[in-house]
Amino acid sequence: MYKKKECVAMLLAGGQGSRLYALTSTMAKPAVQFGGKYRIIDFPLSNCINSGIDTVGVLTQYQPLELNDYIGNGLPWDLDRTFGGVKILPPYQGQGKGDWYRGTANAIYQNMHFIDLYDPEYVLILSGDHIYKMDYAKMLDYHKEKNADCTIAVINVSIEEASRFGIMSADEENKIFKFEEKPKKPESTLASMGIYIFNKKKLFAYLEEDEATEGSSNDFGKNIIPAMLGRGEKMYAYPFDGYWKDVGTISSLWEANMDLLGDDPKLDVGSEDWRIYARHDASAPQYVGADAIVENSVITEGSEIYGTVKNSVIGANVVIGKGACVCDSVIMSGTVVEENAFVGNSIVADDVKVEAGATVGGKETSPELITLIGAKNIIASGTTVAPGETKYSPTV
Repeated sequence: MYKKKECVAMLLAGGQGSRLYALTSTMAKPAVQFGGKYRIIDFPLSNCINSGIDTVGVLTQYQPLELNDYIGNGLPWDLDRTFGGVKILPPYQGQGKGDWYRGTANAIYQNMHFIDLYDPEYVLILSGDHIYKMDYAKMLDYHKEKNADCTIAVINVSIEEASRFGIMSADEENKIFKFEEKPKKPESTLASMGIYIFNKKKLFAYLEEDEATEGSSNDFGKNIIPAMLGRGEKMYAYPFDGYWKDVGTISSLWEANMDLLGDDPKLDVGSEDWRIYARHDASAPQYVGADAIVENSVITEGSEIYGTVKNSVIGANVVIGKGACVCDSVIMSGTVVEENAFVGNSIVADDVKVEAGATVGGKETSPELITLIGAKNIIASGTTVAPGETKYSPTV
């Protein structure tokens, strides 16, 4: 017998993340490391528990092994619950037809039974590839106050960026009257954040109808939202003015990491009033050698710095050798940068070895020219990986 919950969260974490190239060749995008000691999925999971939502279904599909292992029983996020907690929901073969998730709406449709176990009034739909801190309880209160059928979190973007998002037009009461998915000529700058709250009964009715519609993309942005709007359902925009970043590209992932730096960072993950939880392996404290230089950087536990690190995010158990220089870069866990090597304007994945005297990237700081090194690569001594170049992980 399951305990009734007011709201159940469904976290879409099955995307391939193809625009992250070498970083997602062996893992799902939400499992990608961020900020030295986090994974991207830590943010929506932490938001859930901080918001009082303790029942989360994580829908996995592409390269799920590392993500499943990382989430485990949900203990680091206080989601190891007898009733609720976090549950991994891969596609499966049932008595009827079984299938891969064909779109965001179909993924939820295939897991309606999981939602029904808790008989919630409301369903919160989340994406697993955004970096932000948000109180979903406030959004739920807003949804109830408006007596809405669907509430969509929105953020103001520039008119130049608007064509990359689902764009809403809303009246002075924030009631949505128009929605366009990635419009060529946007009429508004209210961009969907991919965060939805639905009344469960209404959501199920539209999911079932969409599933029966031949040729549907089975997608919230392309199908469910337009269908509800076309029927005159009560749909409201929930304005959000905090930090939010879609880290679906190499440049945006690099920028979000850089937003952690400085005396007044754009993204503060250290505040105790809204903690970002993560699964941490036990590590020794970070060590900074007597001759090392560290400026405006994040150095994670277990790392040893003997060279120079400037404007960079250094993951756990990283070693930066004597005479080596790392600047404007993200170095993920377990990587070794040997003596007199140089890494600039780059993202270097986990367990890479940059051998002595090698050069990765360039000295110019540019989010459009990020050099990307996939996990477990060896950059041979004296060789150069050019600015903007990508090296995929070696095949096993």
